Amino acid sequence: MVTVTPSKSLGAQMRSSAARWPERISHMIPQGKEFVSVTFSEFEQQVFESAQALHNLGLRKGDRLAIIGETSFDWALVDWGCQTLGIVSVPIYPTLPADQAQYIADDCGAKLVICSDAKQSEKISRIPVLVWKEGEGETYKSHAANSELTFEKWADICDSVETDALATLIYTSGTTGNPKGVMLSHKNFLSLNINIQNSLPVDENDVFLSWLPVSHVFERYAGHALPVSIGATIAYATSITTLASDMAKVKPTILLAVPRFLESLKSKILDGVAKKKPIEQKLFHLTLSQGLKKFRGEFAPLAGILDKVVASKVRERTGGRLRYIASGGAALAPHVAEFFLALNINVLQGYGLTETCAASSLNPPDQNKPWTVGVPIGGVEIKIAADGEILQRGDSVMSGYYNLPQETSEAIDAEGWFHTGDIGEFEGKHLKITDRKKDLLVLGNGKNVAPQPVENRLKESEYIAEVVLLGDGMEHCCALVIPDFERVETWLKSQGQSQPDPSKLVLRDDVKQLIRSEIDAANKKMADFERVRKHVLVPKAFSVDDGELTPSMKVRRKVVKEKYADLIDAMKK
Repeated sequence: MVTVTPSKSLGAQMRSSAARWPERISHMIPQGKEFVSVTFSEFEQQVFESAQALHNLGLRKGDRLAIIGETSFDWALVDWGCQTLGIVSVPIYPTLPADQAQYIADDCGAKLVICSDAKQSEKISRIPVLVWKEGEGETYKSHAANSELTFEKWADICDSVETDALATLIYTSGTTGNPKGVMLSHKNFLSLNINIQNSLPVDENDVFLSWLPVSHVFERYAGHALPVSIGATIAYATSITTLASDMAKVKPTILLAVPRFLESLKSKILDGVAKKKPIEQKLFHLTLSQGLKKFRGEFAPLAGILDKVVASKVRERTGGRLRYIASGGAALAPHVAEFFLALNINVLQGYGLTETCAASSLNPPDQNKPWTVGVPIGGVEIKIAADGEILQRGDSVMSGYYNLPQETSEAIDAEGWFHTGDIGEFEGKHLKITDRKKDLLVLGNGKNVAPQPVENRLKESEYIAEVVLLGDGMEHCCALVIPDFERVETWLKSQGQSQPDPSKLVLRDDVKQLIRSEIDAANKKMADFERVRKHVLVPKAFSVDDGELTPSMKVRRKVVKEKYADLIDAMKK
């Protein structure tokens, strides 16, 4: 395990890594069908040139610069240029509509906005906008020429950036109201870089495949700041559609993922298995059974041979070198994690918020309990309040919400404890999340129901993709259910039927009965007051574009309730 060099700022830590590993590969950038490698020395030079352009554009220490664009090496160069000059970078999701992007740019007081292309630049008015893609407008890099900022002056500025200085403003996507700017300092990131390796043993030999939105704090820290600090390699996926082929080319050892991706990947693997011969299907499911028993420490005499014959073929599709998949951003259902663990793919669920710089706890590889979110990371204090809320304190907690003193004082108490809004408990040293404080349902009979465990139980069905549990003021729990349309269509074909149109599929009596039977099976494992008595099938998956999901893929419960109010009212009768 490599020791992270203590540094004063993120920019200084980047330059320290470049001095320590000048010839190591820092980044792998997709170019056509291949990947071009960049060494740490070359990376430092390109960051310097980015800083020259920003300096020539008049940006100075403390100024705000908004970045709108897809995850890429170019995005990283803009951000690292900011970090070395003490400029506060403000990432904006490229999927946000113009009004929301403009709100963030205005609220943070951005002096300049740099976008990936002309389409993104159209979202911003009243503030100067440049792009990084050639041929898409005026590029910010064109301003690097004839700079008064020499390498020596740049190094001096970088060294002058204070540890407590603001590094970035990351706006929470928010399920209601306007987003809030979370103020994260250099110290927040640096403290995690020093401590996280005790939870996640990564080093300079690792290759991180970056594909999640770097606008989100999870990818921003774990796929951006962390690899640079340890001398590891970051390979950028060409796109989500090429992820499988990219993995085969770069052979990553570390992959960051969100639960929806893992759920989708599990479904695709099972769909592929369903198309194989009966004997191959039996072998696969026996592999899962034996693999899970081995993970749990139970007697599994066939696990070894089945792993070599069956599971190894699945792992080969990831490049064959994958050591860990770190899952974050939302709760991962235990049955999804266990599916991959049974195939000897080490999925480690963690926990953290934008306000805690992404990482608060993580399941260590040798103490992995997939039904928990792991053990608190070094330097992080976590305790459970009297009402069950999870509180956190330490150097990775934000300094507050930008220009929102009231909201800041409500979130961080006088003793420095950040109130997460999540409900949880400890199982030994491992933290368990039971639900969001504000999401608890109060039934008409006074019973409190935490929706997340119930929703996860229902989603254990291979035919159910998403569930929103309802119950406030009702006599019993009801649910909006989105079927896994691909799996249901496969089931229909096995019955000699077919209906590829989701809007018609959910109206079929046989499909309704299939989902009802899956819900009934799940109900048997739940307390009487948690059981879903009524449900309705939704004919379309939730999406960011339709407003039902945040950019970080969390369900906006308020939006969903408003959008499907008629269906919900019908279940109350």
